Amino acid sequence: MNIEKEKAVIEKQGGLSKTLNMEFLSTEEPDTCMARMKVDDLNRQPFGFLSGGATLALCENLAGVASMALCPGKICVGINVSGNHLRTVLVGDTVTAYAQLQYKGRTLHEWQINVKNSKGELISTVHVTNYILSPRKE
Repeated sequence: MNIEKEKAVIEKQGGLSKTLNMEFLSTEEPDTCMARMKVDDLNRQPFGFLSGGATLALCENLAGVASMALCPGKICVGINVSGNHLRTVLVGDTVTAYAQLQYKGRTLHEWQINVKNSKGELISTVHVTNYILSPRKE
């Protein structure tokens, strides 16, 4: 899925994606996309591990970018995020989130996201539901 336009919007607006240095990546497969994030002082727990909340933020932002790519001109917001964290990741490593569309309705999108460390080991599985709405007419 090509997400170049959506990446530009995210980079221009800043926010959490920029704060946590998330990098969004297009993929060749339809209904899939990826994002990377280096584990550093911005997204770690006091113990030196990647924060579970930062992992969920990565996944919710990735699903939002992907839904925007599927619905140009729409507003896509996460309404449910749930995840299971399976392994720790130390500061200095990079995680990659792989999102795959599970359901595309008119107003709801369901995404399944697997997050892996630099060795390709599964560290988290996350499910995101996005609500799709039209911008207000002014």
